[in-house]
Amino acid sequence: MVAWAKENAASSGLSDKPVRWLVDDCVKFVEREIRRGNHYDGIIMDPPSYGRGPKGEIWKIEDAIHPLIRLCANLLSDSPLFFLVNSYTTGLAPSVLTYMLGVELERYQGTVTSQEIGLPVSSTGLCLPCGASARWER
Repeated sequence: MVAWAKENAASSGLSDKPVRWLVDDCVKFVEREIRRGNHYDGIIMDPPSYGRGPKGEIWKIEDAIHPLIRLCANLLSDSPLFFLVNSYTTGLAPSVLTYMLGVELERYQGTVTSQEIGLPVSSTGLCLPCGASARWER
C-alpha cells in the first residue's frame, strides 16, 4: 500500500513534500506521537473496515473509528489545516462521520463536509454505495 501511495504522490507532483509513510498499528503509533509531543497540520485516515492484529486483536471500524478520531485530534497542531477520513463500509453514514469530526474538532472552528462513496453501475445508471468520507478543514 505504501508503494502505491508513493506512486500516487509522485503522480501528483508531491514526491518532494514532507510526507511520512507509516506501516504500524495506528493506535500505538498515535499514542507514541502524543507522548513525544509531536503535532501535525493535517491527518488523512483510511482505516480498514475489519482486521486482525498479530495477537488476534480484532479491529471493527464501527467500534473503533470514533475513539481513533478522538485520539488523533490530540495530534493536531494549534492551527491545523485538514482532517480526512474514509470509511469503506455502508455501516457508517456520511452524517455519522460529520458528527464525529464536528464534535472532536469543534475547538478548531472549521467546516465539516461529507459524502457517500459509491461506484457507478452502467447497466442501471445507479450508484452502488461503498462507504463514506468526511473532511474537516479550516
